[in-house]
Amino acid sequence: MSVRGTAGAVVDGGKAAFRGGAAAPVPVGAHPFTGRPSDGLPVSHRLGYVRISTLDGDTARFSRSADLIAPAPRTEPQVGVGVQESGRAVLEQDGRRAEVPPGGLVLYDAGRPFAVEYPGRFRTHLFQLPCRLLGVSERDLRHAAGTAVGPADGCGPVLGPFLGTLAASAHSYPGPVGDQLAGRVADLVSALVVQLAADGSGPGGLGGPNEHLVRRVREYIDQRLGDPELTPERIAHAHRISVRYLHRLFEHEGVTVSRLVRQRRLEACARELGRRGRTAPTVSAVAQRWGFVNPAHFSRAFRAAYGVSPRDWRPLRTDGAC
Repeated sequence: MSVRGTAGAVVDGGKAAFRGGAAAPVPVGAHPFTGRPSDGLPVSHRLGYVRISTLDGDTARFSRSADLIAPAPRTEPQVGVGVQESGRAVLEQDGRRAEVPPGGLVLYDAGRPFAVEYPGRFRTHLFQLPCRLLGVSERDLRHAAGTAVGPADGCGPVLGPFLGTLAASAHSYPGPVGDQLAGRVADLVSALVVQLAADGSGPGGLGGPNEHLVRRVREYIDQRLGDPELTPERIAHAHRISVRYLHRLFEHEGVTVSRLVRQRRLEACARELGRRGRTAPTVSAVAQRWGFVNPAHFSRAFRAAYGVSPRDWRPLRTDGAC
């Protein structure tokens, strides 16, 4: 088979490259369902750190196995959203089977094994962007990956049409406009991840009588990250529980409350520092906006989490390498 259009790559018989970055191919296996070739239109565009690709063809199956992931070049972890313009798709990841109808969309984690089938003629848009710039936890992303959203469900009525229109018009935007639109894509995909994770529909969901309370605490934290006085004592008081009980709730999450707050703040800072724009705020301004009052402490925490200083992170994430 020969399918053109996925990130500008040509799929021919065995392997293809789904590109997660400017120079970082993500190999997948390609398996035709029929003997006839698939005629496709090669379409691939970039808006800031978002790569938009269109795949148009006949029946096909693509898979990204652990064997393909292991030897792949080291790249920034990517999250993807597939928008099904026509035809139907079936995606499998983390033991889930997500059936995507025309007009629907599906979220997947490109850093873990997945497989997607197109049982008939199809046209789909793929959006890929760095996971860290979403500002969501790895836990939430794992719960949300491999989940489909119908055209009338949840974020579907907003996100689906927006991404479909953006894919069709991506070539027409100048650089600064594309950078701003990339930020909007990240915000919407982040909202999608939060919604799907909160549904608790996937493996490893919270479950139990404390699910709603943990969700409320997480939402409370996310809404007040800029408050330097966001302490476990204040969080517990706001929810009318003891500090000890608050810590017990998050023992099952595998993280302390203080560490969760710091992690979410760092994710927000990394996302903001990684966005390009005409006027970029200073590192200290970003740190203060997200609740870090001590610049030296922020720099140490950021380096510990990301391996580079905040000042080095900015050019690394905005030079088009992702």
